[in-house]
Amino acid sequence: MSGGEIVAYSLTLEQKTAFAFVGMLLVFLGLLIVRCFRILLDPYSSMPSSHWGDGLEGLEKGTFEYALT
Repeated sequence: MSGGEIVAYSLTLEQKTAFAFVGMLLVFLGLLIVRCFRILLDPYSSMPSSHWGDGLEGLEKGTFEYALT
């Protein structure tokens, strides 16, 4: 730019929408990366403490007799 001219460049509505959408995607990606690193650093804290057979009453865990009824 010669002579210190400052050209006012205005974005169209489509460009503003695209930049806003890309910005939201980057924020979402950042949150996912942080969550994945937290799971990688401490994987056992996010696992539930219950087992699949905790809800079975009166049946032996590990058998599939409840599916036959």
